[in-house]
Amino acid sequence: MERIFLLFVIALKFIVPSFMLSYPFAASWSNYVLDVVDGDILQSLGLSEYWYQTIDKTADYFSYVIMLIVGLRWRIRKTIIALFIYRTIGQALFFLTRNELTLFYFQNFLEPLVMIYALLIFKNKSEEKAYTSYKKYFVLIWVIILAYKIWNEWYLHFANIDLSTIFFGFNGGN
Repeated sequence: MERIFLLFVIALKFIVPSFMLSYPFAASWSNYVLDVVDGDILQSLGLSEYWYQTIDKTADYFSYVIMLIVGLRWRIRKTIIALFIYRTIGQALFFLTRNELTLFYFQNFLEPLVMIYALLIFKNKSEEKAYTSYKKYFVLIWVIILAYKIWNEWYLHFANIDLSTIFFGFNGGN
């Protein structure tokens, strides 16, 4: 039964991002939540760190490709493309070296941008109005994205701080 659940969670890591094509707001935020909890779940089911990282980074990249496809429909497409290329370099270097620091140096700014922009579209009921809001709050949006992601990538890949252990007293890998 544990193996079936493990395979189910792995399948979700590829299914959930696919929904961004039709439901960018709900799926991007759901994908984020899944990515936060999946490590503890999969490692508690016996998946090794090596295999978790391999599956996680592969699924992450799949979600970036979906974000790129969705983002090509939006007025911020040039930024989406640039951030996709930037993170792709980091992903490639990670797979070549298995050095997590590459993920710190090539941070994932794409995901929070897609999440925020999808939220703006959802809230404003149109991409045109979302773009107007994006331009109006550009500095605030990018301060939030940069502050969050620099901190997030630092604690994950540089400091190797396990927030599950700190906040909840357990980690799926322990």
